[in-house]
Amino acid sequence: MRFGIGGRRRLLLVGIGAALFLGMYSAGAAVQMSPEEASQLRKDFSEQIKDIDEAGIFFNNIRIALGMFIPGVGVVLGAASGYVTGNVFSAIAQDTPELQGVPPQVILVTPFGVMEVFAYGLAMSRSGLLVYQFVRKRPWQEYVVPTAIEVGIAAAVLLAGAAVEWWMIQEFGGGLNLEPQPSL
Repeated sequence: MRFGIGGRRRLLLVGIGAALFLGMYSAGAAVQMSPEEASQLRKDFSEQIKDIDEAGIFFNNIRIALGMFIPGVGVVLGAASGYVTGNVFSAIAQDTPELQGVPPQVILVTPFGVMEVFAYGLAMSRSGLLVYQFVRKRPWQEYVVPTAIEVGIAAAVLLAGAAVEWWMIQEFGGGLNLEPQPSL
């Protein structure tokens, strides 16, 4: 029984998945929004994360990643997640002097950002591979075990990423003001 594809090709596909996520994140971050739209997005995001901790970060990220493993749909979910995440960065940066002029991709080159992008790239690429394997009518044993292993890898990476992200929030303070600012 053969499991999956060769290592180099698999890494290339993970890289393509990560590049798609990064591209959509960049596109979302480039969207210009009105102060009212940015304020509403910051308010919604602030409400979503108001009581979040290390476990909350992990469960949020693994929920997103698990959706990205769904055959075919996962690629779309991953792209949409990247886009929305970029929008949130843009909305926060709009009223945060410390983020003025900072490239939006900076958040993704933090240790936890790299881990998240890797896990999402892994999930999105497996989603595409599953479609390919279904179309080729491969026996289910050829993709179930590699998929389960990759879900485990993604979960482990996201757990470590959540720990690092929480540590960084605690160490450096989560001092971004996400509350809507009064418009002039």
